[in-house]
Amino acid sequence: MAVAYQEARRCLDALVLLHRSGQGAAAEDLGFLGLLLADGRDIEGFVGRTIGQVVAYDRRRGTDLVRTLDAYFGSGMSPARTKDELHVHVNTVAQRLERVGRLLGPDWQSPARALEIQLALRLHALSDAVTGK
Repeated sequence: MAVAYQEARRCLDALVLLHRSGQGAAAEDLGFLGLLLADGRDIEGFVGRTIGQVVAYDRRRGTDLVRTLDAYFGSGMSPARTKDELHVHVNTVAQRLERVGRLLGPDWQSPARALEIQLALRLHALSDAVTGK
């Protein structure tokens, strides 16, 4: 009971700092901040909630959306530099990013979401490296 109270208290404090007084949220509702606040550190859950649809799409269809996202962010969100990194045509990058937008929602490039997606991509890559996938 004390552990749950402490986590709830940390979430409440975070909401106040985020100027969201009067709102409620569990750790998993707070994105990467919730990952840091939660006692359980549900990294797999965070990755799943953040980029799970893209990972699942790649697995089902054999596409490279996760790799494209990683290259896109690594290239400073420049489609031209992304195409050079991936050795594909810029139209291919545009089509892949359009698909990503449909999977993740229209705000996926906003600063807050982009930060969460980049963190999820790194955690996903680390997880794959550790498990050998």
